[in-house]
Amino acid sequence: MAPDGRFLAVSVHDVAPATWERCHRVLDAVRAVADIPVTLLAVPAYHGECSAQPGFEMQLTERVAAGDELALHGYFHCDPQSPCGLSDWLRRRVYTVEGEFAGLCEREAAERIHLGQRWFAANGWPLHGFVAPAWLLGAGAWMALRGNPDLLYTSTLTQLHLLPAVASLRAPCLTYSTRTAWRRTCSRLWNPTLAHFTASMPLIRLGLHPDDADDAAVRRSWQRCLGHLLEDRRAVTKAEFALAWAESLRNSPHEVPAPALGTARLLGRAET
Repeated sequence: MAPDGRFLAVSVHDVAPATWERCHRVLDAVRAVADIPVTLLAVPAYHGECSAQPGFEMQLTERVAAGDELALHGYFHCDPQSPCGLSDWLRRRVYTVEGEFAGLCEREAAERIHLGQRWFAANGWPLHGFVAPAWLLGAGAWMALRGNPDLLYTSTLTQLHLLPAVASLRAPCLTYSTRTAWRRTCSRLWNPTLAHFTASMPLIRLGLHPDDADDAAVRRSWQRCLGHLLEDRRAVTKAEFALAWAESLRNSPHEVPAPALGTARLLGRAET
C-alpha cells in the first residue's frame, strides 16, 4: 500500500477493434508486473472504422465490471486537416500525425465529443474523462470541453485538468514513441529520467499504446518503470483520482488538495 498522497494512473490508448489484439498484449504485460486497475482510452470510430461491434463492446463491458475505467479518446483519431504555421506543423506532422482535436472549431469538437458520449451511454458505460489523441487540444476543443457539463476531467501530456476549468494539477506522463529506432532509444533513456525527477509529484501517469508490447526493449523499459513506481505509489484509474480530487476541492475550496488525497478515500472503486 502506497503512502497517502502518492498515486499512479496507467492508461492504454487507442483502444478500438483494429488495435484490440495489440492492446491485449499490453494489458497482459502490465498484469505480468501487477494486477492493477487501468484506464482504457476508447476510440468510437478509429480511422473511420466503427467501434460499435458487439464482441468488442462486450469485452469492454467486462473490463469495466472488473474495475477498469473507460475514457473517451477522440472520435476518429486521425487529423486530415492542414496545419497552420510552422509550430502547428511541428506538433501535428512531426510530434504526431493523429492530433484530431488540435485544429477543430468548437462546434466540430463538441459534435464529436457528443457522439462519443452517446456511444458510451448506449453501452451503459460510466464516462468521466475525455483525452484528445496525442493530448493535443486546440482552442475550439478547450471551449467544447468547458461547455460540456457531463465530463469531469481531461488531460494533457503534463497535466490533469478538472472540468469545467476548475483546477489543474501537474501530473507528468511517461510515454514511449515506437515509430522509429531512434524514437524507441530516446524513450527508453528519457522515461526513467523523467520518473526520477518527478518522484515528488502526487500523481504520475504511464501512458501506453498498442505497439508498446511489441518491442522487447521498450516493453522491459516501461515494465521496470511500472514496478519501481508501484513500490511507493497506489495504482488508481484517472477517474478515481479526479473524483477524489473534486471532492477535496468541494470540502476545502481554498486549499490545494491533490497532494493530500488519502488512500482510504480511493479504496472504493464502484463509483467509477
